[in-house]
Amino acid sequence: MSKRHEKLGIKQTIQKEWMDRALRMVLAGMTEKDIRENLDQYLSTQKQSGGIGERGQKTYGMAIGILASWFAPENDLRRFRDEALKIASVIPEEEWLPLHWAVISAAYPFWFNVAKQVGRLFNLQESVTQVQIFNRVKEQYGDRETVARNARYTVRSFVAWDVLQESANKGCYKKAPSMQIHDRKLAALLIESALHATPEGKLPVTTLLKNPAFFPFELPMLSGDSLSKTSGNIELIRHGLNDEILMLKNQS
Repeated sequence: MSKRHEKLGIKQTIQKEWMDRALRMVLAGMTEKDIRENLDQYLSTQKQSGGIGERGQKTYGMAIGILASWFAPENDLRRFRDEALKIASVIPEEEWLPLHWAVISAAYPFWFNVAKQVGRLFNLQESVTQVQIFNRVKEQYGDRETVARNARYTVRSFVAWDVLQESANKGCYKKAPSMQIHDRKLAALLIESALHATPEGKLPVTTLLKNPAFFPFELPMLSGDSLSKTSGNIELIRHGLNDEILMLKNQS
């Protein structure tokens, strides 16, 4: 199991425009050093909740760590990030949200797992509450204050990204309309992110396509064979006639 599967990591609300800014700089060919300096200066004036105001370096430094998923990925995520960059370079910026979702999910499985609990709740009911989400996350990570705090920041990020909508009742959310994913490469990237977020690096195809962590999106129906051919980083394993499993390559 990678160390990233054990860390919480989401220690503040992340705004989508920060992710957009980091991705634009990577696509422009800027060095990691220059990107960090740019973000350091920019985020020092950006509040977590949006808007402008002075912030402490420790606070926005945590944000840079998450944005680094784009410009300084872990070695085993570099090929995955590079594929995400190829897609980002040919689609409009307003369609980057699923790319950010995939990159953060792979780098910070905690994000993916909070999303999975939110999605599971939406499969059962039309609205969800913070308490319901936090209780489910604590069942997975333990009943610690740090777990609840990081889950709170993650949920607030979902709201900031407009995939969760706040209701009249405080701490209660509704699901925003799903974003249709038509591009096979983008769908395959999201699927691969789920494999990176899973300690074993493998899951049944049906589980992946219907994974509740993708609650903001509507994925196309794709076969395991199609997904493995679309992505060079995943392979298909068949057990019997109907049991198909997708697995990250070079996984034992």
